[in-house]
Amino acid sequence: MTDMVQREELASFLRSRREATDPVSVGLRPGPRRRTPGLRREELAQLSGISVTWYTWLEQGRHISVSRQVIESLARVLRMTPAEREHLFTVAGLTLPAETAGRPDVDDTLRRLVEALDPNPAFVANPWWDLLAYNRTYSALHGGLDDRPPAERNVLWLFFATDPARYLIANWDDEARQLVGQLRAHLAQYPVDPRGPELVATLTAASPRFAGLWQEHGTARFRNYRKGYQHPVAGLLSLDYIKLEAASNDQQHLVVMLPADQASADKLSQLC
Repeated sequence: MTDMVQREELASFLRSRREATDPVSVGLRPGPRRRTPGLRREELAQLSGISVTWYTWLEQGRHISVSRQVIESLARVLRMTPAEREHLFTVAGLTLPAETAGRPDVDDTLRRLVEALDPNPAFVANPWWDLLAYNRTYSALHGGLDDRPPAERNVLWLFFATDPARYLIANWDDEARQLVGQLRAHLAQYPVDPRGPELVATLTAASPRFAGLWQEHGTARFRNYRKGYQHPVAGLLSLDYIKLEAASNDQQHLVVMLPADQASADKLSQLC
């Protein structure tokens, strides 16, 4: 029953996208006798490089197998948005091709939210923990970030390749294992993104401690937890970490540190 519902959804979704596609947008002439809205089945089949019969069966919801190459071709010809393409792969019973995490721009509203969260430290990062946006308190917590080269504005780099981190972060060893485990999990999730291997190579060369942990082959997932900082100016800070996925980009996440007690809240306000 589930398979039948999925095939029917695939058929109706393809039909709706085909009928909504302007023939002119794909290089076809509209023609005086065009009675079908959008593209004809034979036109879409030809543009996608598949047979008309096979595509007709697809729109009829027949029990036929579909390949990733065909679904990708249909999504391209029908000029689907990223959300439509994702839905097409889902109803076709296929996983999306591996994507890169990259360093995409942060949505302006999300960036303003990060700034508005002062004096609570907050930042936006990609799966490689590159800092895409951060507020004044988070920067001050780590001795200032604006003067660092972009490649060093990375949570893992700050953690392993800068000496102050060992004195700044309580339970450094436990958190180090967590971060390395998350990095290994992200490498499996984004195997074609060159940023992952590049970061591993850079950290291995810069930090013997990272190199040793990397050889342990541990994996981990992010968990909300309480983190301790021994800041040279503010003193001992107890902060609760929470991580939220950005709705506008599932490869970006917002991390906010909330004071666990009033004393920490008072000290954070001194850093902003």
